[in-house]
Amino acid sequence: MQTLLENIAHRPYPLPNTRWIMTQTWNDLLFSHWPVKPAQLRPLIPPELELDTYEGECWIGVVPFTMAHIRLRTLPEVPGLSATVELNVRTYVRAQGIPGVYFFSLDASSPIAVASARAFFHLPYFNAQMRVAHEQDMTIYSSHRTHRGAPTADYQARYRPLPQEAPTRPGSVEEWFTERYCLYALDKRRHLYRGDIHHMRWPLWQAELESGVNTMAQAHGVTLPDTQPLLHYSHQLKVLIWPLQRVK
Repeated sequence: MQTLLENIAHRPYPLPNTRWIMTQTWNDLLFSHWPVKPAQLRPLIPPELELDTYEGECWIGVVPFTMAHIRLRTLPEVPGLSATVELNVRTYVRAQGIPGVYFFSLDASSPIAVASARAFFHLPYFNAQMRVAHEQDMTIYSSHRTHRGAPTADYQARYRPLPQEAPTRPGSVEEWFTERYCLYALDKRRHLYRGDIHHMRWPLWQAELESGVNTMAQAHGVTLPDTQPLLHYSHQLKVLIWPLQRVK
């Protein structure tokens, strides 16, 4: 963990001056991104947040992955609670000049993870029936939202990395997507919070996707363009998480 904390030269701003509280490892992650016009997204994003754009366009990401080795800083991993499957729908925003991620939804297979994230991180987590299997280098992924009162959302896909790496060159869209070290969330009183994270630069590969069903963005009022998404795959990334801080 100390080695990770010492590798900070790639960050756009310093680490928080408080202690991290949780660690996770993200596996077999696929970034699927579509461009959308700012005018479409603006009514869907809290006014407290500024839309972030790359070459004049906003981007929507649909991101399936699995999460392992989840534990709090002072505790060991707990069997049955240290892993979950997750699928998030995101866009990119700024507050006080700091770029971050805003989530429309985060579906997860663990009811405890859903309840905890809703309570302590003010994030729109939803319960879902989720399955992940592997055939050689292919990830076979499915999700069906089961959360009471939530919009219906389904996802089915097969994806795999291609041999070509996709390095995050300075100024590239890959760097713009991934070099973000916080999320933003609002509580029920519309107080804005930032949650800091830390990790190494994303190791990215080009990817191939066979998509069956994807109503994840549509469930939250976002219409994706009828174009092929930009695809990037990452095998694994270790992450440190800090407690939320109120944005004043």
